[in-house]
Amino acid sequence: MSLSVNSSILFFSTPDFALPALHALIKAKYTIVGVVTNPDEPVGRKQILTPPPVKVLAEKYTIPVFQPEKLRRELWDSEIPRADLFVVAAYGKIIPKSVLEIPKYGALNIHPSLLPRWRGASPIQSAVLAGDTGTGVTIMQLDERMDHGPVVAQQAVHINDQRIAYKELLNELWQKGASLLVETIPGYVSGAITPTPQDDTKATYCSPLKKDDGRIDWTQTAEEIERMVRAFSAWPGTWTLWPAPDRSYRIRIDEADVVADEPLGPPGIVWEKEKALLVKTGKGSIVIKRATLEGKKSLRGAELLCGYPQLIGSILA
Repeated sequence: MSLSVNSSILFFSTPDFALPALHALIKAKYTIVGVVTNPDEPVGRKQILTPPPVKVLAEKYTIPVFQPEKLRRELWDSEIPRADLFVVAAYGKIIPKSVLEIPKYGALNIHPSLLPRWRGASPIQSAVLAGDTGTGVTIMQLDERMDHGPVVAQQAVHINDQRIAYKELLNELWQKGASLLVETIPGYVSGAITPTPQDDTKATYCSPLKKDDGRIDWTQTAEEIERMVRAFSAWPGTWTLWPAPDRSYRIRIDEADVVADEPLGPPGIVWEKEKALLVKTGKGSIVIKRATLEGKKSLRGAELLCGYPQLIGSILA
């Protein structure tokens, strides 16, 4: 499939979750003149230099790969091929205006939210954390401002009544985004689709996550904390400190549920009911279904309770 006579795509991306977009373009037989991705990085304890997942897939299909440290317009005069359309899917770097002006049809970006809600770096986690009953994907024209450009297409995803965690929602949204992209490109380049400016008055924003974002404040409600567990399941994790007799241990809560029960004692107090491990919050309690004690493997709540009965009555912080 081609955009028009002699037209072409340059694809910008880096992580594994964006691979469905490149797969979809390849399967639809678009002319991909190159992939622009981040440089190889040291990974793991042995710091082995590892290529980005998108690079690995591109090389499998003999698509040229370019890995500039910094995007400069001059690179398109000497190294990177020009294209009629740029497609961007979690590239990880800001593309300067001077580069966005190169392609005839501009640049399309896949964003995993229904813009203008959740502009920024953590839209999926933010949707889960806020208890949104729905989210979606947006195909937008890129401009020099973050997630600000006109909307070309959107597809809603209903998440009500689902105890969905970040990774599940991530995979679903990027699969839908890939399909929506290939469906949208022909109408976009032909002019049949007119991009719609976003309503800036309805914009909400989310920031890159920090390690401390995962620390639990036990004065929050059980529902808020349970949503944290699902939102931060990949990183930074949802964690708390257990002041054991010998020292403080970090406990990462991997899976939790909500109950209305509230025992006597302050928020953060650990208690037991019918062999279940619970923690009181500012409203209600959470049932710890699975957790990881610092330096140990992940355990079911009952296993943790059996192995560390001294948890009962302690106050997590």
